[in-house]
Order: sequence, then structure tokens, then C-alpha cells
Amino acid sequence: MSEGRIYTAIGMMSGTSMDGLDIALIRTDGRQLVKALGHTIVPYEDDFRKLMRSVLKERDPDRIAAVEQAFTQMHALAVETLLLKTGMEMSDIHVIGMHGQTVVHEPEKGKTWQIGDGAVLAEMTGVPVVYDFRSADMAAGGQGAPLVPVYHEALAAKLEKPVIFLNIGGVANITWIDGRGSLLSCDTGPGNAMIDDWLLEKTGRAYDKDGSAAAAGKIDQKALETLMAHPFFTMPPPKSLDRDTFDPAPVSGLSIEDGAATLAAFTVESIAKIGTLLPEKPKQFLVCGGGRHNTHLMRQLSERLGISVRPVEDIGVNGDILEAEAFAYMAVRRMCDLPISFPGTTGVPQPLTGGVLSLPKDRESATI
Repeated sequence: MSEGRIYTAIGMMSGTSMDGLDIALIRTDGRQLVKALGHTIVPYEDDFRKLMRSVLKERDPDRIAAVEQAFTQMHALAVETLLLKTGMEMSDIHVIGMHGQTVVHEPEKGKTWQIGDGAVLAEMTGVPVVYDFRSADMAAGGQGAPLVPVYHEALAAKLEKPVIFLNIGGVANITWIDGRGSLLSCDTGPGNAMIDDWLLEKTGRAYDKDGSAAAAGKIDQKALETLMAHPFFTMPPPKSLDRDTFDPAPVSGLSIEDGAATLAAFTVESIAKIGTLLPEKPKQFLVCGGGRHNTHLMRQLSERLGISVRPVEDIGVNGDILEAEAFAYMAVRRMCDLPISFPGTTGVPQPLTGGVLSLPKDRESATI
């Protein structure tokens, strides 16, 4: 792959919130040139979401294998849907980046596992697929996450710095960019996952719309202090965690509203905590991920951080599909043998590319 060539790529992301499949189409050189061409979001049916949650909790290999087949087929259909929506052909696509659904991510044990069969998807679509983005980084001594910072850096090329991209998905993470070549990133703590799980358990609703339950509740300071006492918060970055790292037991006896308020405060405090470990105070926080739709959470963040907290839409980026775009971008970087993880993002000893490239059989001997 020669420098300067432009690729058309699809990225596919199923996050820790397990609300659906995000698919994005971009044109990029894998460096600073990025142009969004279209996207679609395929929400999970309630039954599939429940099945996925059950399977991931039990981690039974046979059940996971069966779900993985259906999950991969869902990806193939989503690609077809996106192409119909954008008027493009499968032959126009150079590569697909498939993140998959995380089953387990335990960097302290050197374990990470995302389901989604890239080899099968390559055969189904006839397009090269890059998948399993995290394993190479972890094998080299990194945390395997976060990986999206390299894409944040591309998006921040023309922004005033230092700036922080804050992603609030199931887990929250930040990317600190100083404009002088430094890139620092890490998971900060919980994002939406604990709040979503709490509302689902107590009300049957999948999430706290607009943060209305949290806004109606009162923070239990003792429970919040117990949650913030987790050793993760004393670890220096880079660091990463699993969506189920934190035990929700401290809020178990609270009302629905007070539990939601306390868990929302837990997300806010963990983000504020990481600010004390950064080299310099940022000019602004740009928020992506589903958490930016939670008006209560955004208001609490702005008050707690004391600086500008804005959704990424303010800079012309679609925050709903940013991570899907990122995996399209990283797939191109993998094909160009460019790094996707760095010492300041995952703790890997040196910049490293990542992802397994699977070619459809009829293209295995061809030049991509």
C-alpha cells in the first residue's frame, strides 16, 4: 500500500452498551484525510439483546459460538443495508473493519476476546476484513484499549489544543491531545453500562432517557465513596477495564432514582479523577458515545469539570457512529502497516499496528 492512496472503508462497532450495531462508510488515506460518506445503525431486537447479555454473562463456549454465527450474519446484512443506503457497490469497498462484541477484556490477565468471525464475513461480502484489533497490542505488553485515540488525533488536526475527546459508552475513556505529538489515553471508569443495567433490572427500561431518573434522585455519598475506593482509580494511565469491572453492590439498597443518581455521579467523579493525572488542563471536552445524549450527565460533567463540555457534533462529527468510523480508519492503517496503538494510549512499548487481515479466497493471491 503506497502513501497517498485513498481507500473506501466500512467500520462496524458493537459497543459495551449492547444497544445495536453501528456501521460507517468513510474515505481515508489512513492519516489526516477523513471524509464521512454515510452510516446506518442497526438496533438489536430486545430478544437478541437479552440473549447476548445472557451468553456474555455465562460465557458458555457452545452458546457463544452459536451467537457468533448469527452476529456475523447480522454484520453481512448490515453491510448490504449501508451500501443500498449510500448507492455504492460492494466492489467499491477496499476493506471492512470489524470490532465485534467484547466477551471479556482483562488486560491484567492478558485476556481479551471479541466475537465476530472476520474470515466468514470476508467470504460473505467478498471484501477484505480486519478484525481482532486488540490481541497484538496485548501480546506486546499493552492494555489492548483504548484504540480509538488514533482516530481522535486525526479529527483534532485543526482544533485548538490541548483538547480531550471523552467517549461515554458502556465504559468511559478519554484521549488527551496536546498538538505537540503527545497522545495520552485511558479508560476513566464506568460510562453508561452500570446506569443501563440498573434501570433494566429495576424498571425493564434499557437506559435512563435524558437522565430523568438520575435527575430525580439524590446521590448517596457513602455509596459513591465506596465505589470510588476501587483500586483502578489509583492506577496511572494508560489503563483499561471491562464493562463489569465494578460491583454495583453499594447501590443495591437504594431507590431507583437514588441508585441512578449515584451511578451517574460515579461516572462523573471517575472522569474528574483522571483530570488530576493529565499534563495540562484541556481547553475543552468533546463528548462522543451514547452518554452525550444524557442531559443530566452532560450538565453534571460541565459543573464538575468547570470547563467547556460539548458534544462532538459541535465540530461537525457524528458522535453516534464515531467509533465505527474509527475502526474503518484503523482497518486502512492496518493495511498500510501504520500503528494504531502507542505507549501513551495502551502502554504498548512502541507504536504498533494491529488487527488480523482476512482475505476472501478469491483475493488471497491478489494485490489489495
